Amino acid sequence: MSIEARILGRRKPGALIGPNAVLQTVAVMEERLGHADTAAILADAQIARLPSGEHMIPEIEALRLHRWIALHDPMGALVIAEEAGARTADYIIAHRIPRAAAWLLRHLPARAAAPLLMAAIRKHAWTFIGAGTFAPTDAWHFAIDRSPAVDTLPPPESLFAWYAAVFTRLYSVLVAPDCACRMIEPAAPCDMARSYAITRG
Repeated sequence: MSIEARILGRRKPGALIGPNAVLQTVAVMEERLGHADTAAILADAQIARLPSGEHMIPEIEALRLHRWIALHDPMGALVIAEEAGARTADYIIAHRIPRAAAWLLRHLPARAAAPLLMAAIRKHAWTFIGAGTFAPTDAWHFAIDRSPAVDTLPPPESLFAWYAAVFTRLYSVLVAPDCACRMIEPAAPCDMARSYAITRG
């Protein structure tokens, strides 16, 4: 089995994503907003019970959660998303990437590690993109398009910031410490797609 295939896990079963998209976000909400506000947002997002962490979840739960965070706390939504994205990446590194693969990525030159990591992410992007599409152009650039998901409402900016935070942490831990993923502003504010660039320095 190739290194790329071993780095991350399974095949796309539909619009499901990993439970940490919700679990890590709620953990940050509890810390920043407190229990009462977190409970109110979860109720509005129609999340009656948190995921167990053992199974994939419908992506709509994460989408609703991001939307209601943005409505309850517009100023803090991006901060919550960025911290939750970093924690989700930490979970992936600790629990979803084999130790040998992580060790290898850390010890390869960045120019060799980045293509391997991006190849692994591309194969298993459904675990965080759900019904959207993930399109890398090379090891340092990619786009995420929510149009194929036929979302009833455009996703909030915090969701796209969450994606950037996940990639920043994955690349800074596994490729090079000075890596950062930035979102390229779309031509239209409500565009369903975003392009990203991972830069160094």
